[in-house]
Amino acid sequence: MTPDALLAAYDDQLRTDAETAGADRVEHLGPLLLATFPGGSGFVTYRHLGGAGATEVRDLVRAALEHYLADPDVDEVEWKTRGHDEAPGLNEALIEHGFSRGEPESVMLGELRDLAVEVPLPEGVTVRRVTAERDVRAMCAMQAEVFGLPASEGMALALLRRLAEGDGTELWVAEADGRVVSAGRLEPVAGTDFAGIWGGATLPEWRGRGLYRALTAARARSALARGKRYAHSDSTEASRPILERAGLVRVTTTTPYEWSRA
Repeated sequence: MTPDALLAAYDDQLRTDAETAGADRVEHLGPLLLATFPGGSGFVTYRHLGGAGATEVRDLVRAALEHYLADPDVDEVEWKTRGHDEAPGLNEALIEHGFSRGEPESVMLGELRDLAVEVPLPEGVTVRRVTAERDVRAMCAMQAEVFGLPASEGMALALLRRLAEGDGTELWVAEADGRVVSAGRLEPVAGTDFAGIWGGATLPEWRGRGLYRALTAARARSALARGKRYAHSDSTEASRPILERAGLVRVTTTTPYEWSRA
């Protein structure tokens, strides 16, 4: 498929209720979906802004923020923008209302069948799907090390909870001598043709040896078996070339704008 066709499928299927799955509640405000997630996080998304001009866009931003201000349990809000949207004055309106602009990321899409290739692995390396608590904790510890973060009990518990609830999340790792050296998640999106490929991380000494591509291929095969057709992921500039080598293409950008009550 062409990048334009992939982008159309992304807009039509993912920029819907699929983006607010797991929310405690979702309310409509004109073209906006205002979601509130457990833990006091708000999230604003939309398929498009309905041709709104700069004045209407500013009114939407103000009304959305007022919605969350009225809920004392909401401490932070993310407004998710896309680079190909027609949204005159949106950046200025968000900044004016106290949102901070985050770093843009590339929206990467591709056909799963193109990712499900055979990738030779270094001797002694195996790829497998994990579900046991010990393996999940080892995966989270490795990812925290790669991203330069402290080990997070919360991340491990959140993933274990999702596995227990059976929301479709899959965790995949590459191991060498019993140690997790690369890992990533697969998140099939219910009611769509998409599966998300997230959380890719590889220890520095194991990079450039095909591990991430092998994990991507394994996740693609699993997603195809679940009846999915497309892969999607948001990536930083550091990870975008890796996803491109794996077979995904950049179709647009996404930039988060964050507001905090504090």
